[in-house]
Amino acid sequence: MQTEERGKLQVQVYTGGQRRPVPDARVSISYTGDPGTPIEELRTDGDGRTPEVELPAPPLEYSMEPEADQPYSEYTVRVTAQGFAPVVITGSELLPGQTSRQQAVLERATAEDQYRDIVIPAHTLFGNYPEKIPEDEIKPVTDTGEIVLSRVVVPEYVVVHDGAPTDTTAMDYYVRYRDYVKNVASSEIYATWPDAAIRANVLAIMSFTLNRVYTEWYRNKGYSFTITSSTAYDHKWIYGRNIFDSISQVVDEIFSDYLSRPNVRQPILTQYCDGKRTACPDWMSQWGSKSLADQGYSPIQILRYYYGQDMYINTAEEIAGIPASWPGSNLDIGSSGSKVRQVQEQLNAIGEAYPSIPPTSVDGVFSEATKEAVRAFQNVFGLPASGIVDYPTWYKIQEIYVAVTRIAELT
Repeated sequence: MQTEERGKLQVQVYTGGQRRPVPDARVSISYTGDPGTPIEELRTDGDGRTPEVELPAPPLEYSMEPEADQPYSEYTVRVTAQGFAPVVITGSELLPGQTSRQQAVLERATAEDQYRDIVIPAHTLFGNYPEKIPEDEIKPVTDTGEIVLSRVVVPEYVVVHDGAPTDTTAMDYYVRYRDYVKNVASSEIYATWPDAAIRANVLAIMSFTLNRVYTEWYRNKGYSFTITSSTAYDHKWIYGRNIFDSISQVVDEIFSDYLSRPNVRQPILTQYCDGKRTACPDWMSQWGSKSLADQGYSPIQILRYYYGQDMYINTAEEIAGIPASWPGSNLDIGSSGSKVRQVQEQLNAIGEAYPSIPPTSVDGVFSEATKEAVRAFQNVFGLPASGIVDYPTWYKIQEIYVAVTRIAELT
């Protein structure tokens, strides 16, 4: 008899616009196949989060072999809160041994019968999606009238056209760059894969996306968006989908990186395919990247196996939309100065919206109280709770500070 495996699910409820938590929201979780029978009834805390709950998931081996049965279970999440329109999310995915964060963004109710229904379609490794139309990996940048950025910049937002480029009925969404990458990676690879495979695929996703940003690819064609959600042209971004912790933490660590070749300024348009339904001899195979990671290949070795030995990892010169750049070393007990003072001010501002983050003195000295505030912040936003302001934590603080203090924000 096969032992039932389980994964963890947490629902995070926010308001639209400014990223403010919604406390005391009612959250009902049911099997997608039986949405009328709740298996969990939860409430959000002051930070807009439910407790993490363990739920059944398929055997781990299903996500390790391309010919296996569906490797994830699907849940329906219904969220209601006083004064807001209810949201129903169908198809939230859960993998064994993984923690999934399902966000629900609530809008103020304008009618009694108003509600939003979000359906998460099949994962690209399990469902059927159009093949990528091949393109040159390096774009021409000398044509008359070509708009190209002067340097590689990690944008604060990308504008995602949720359909093919020519589909005028498709919605455009402003999405934070890191959230976009996390969404695509959660939609296109399995969070159960080895860390090296996750990192190789995340690097390919980011390099492809930054090529679109750097070359203003779609804007040069007269469109007003950065990238599409069509697998025939770009990557599969899914509105409202859940994000897995193992993928989220990798993106937070390396979000400013991309792939380069010698004497090429632009990020490389690193195309790939699944390697199961579609063969792509000159590109990376996703299932192949997993196989190489199983054999002990590092992320750069996986990438060079597919894209050539002259591929290397580069770092963007600028990160847009942040109050201050990374200080260059971790902040911990014993640290002092203007960067510590800034973190203290930002954590206090964030704590006004997220009450589990305790206030700390703004004195430029990294005290035990500051460390506790950092640890609480990390716990709220899915980072390893070390209490140390490392690279991922610094930029997450910057991101959330901007989100909760900005008067008007694109949504």
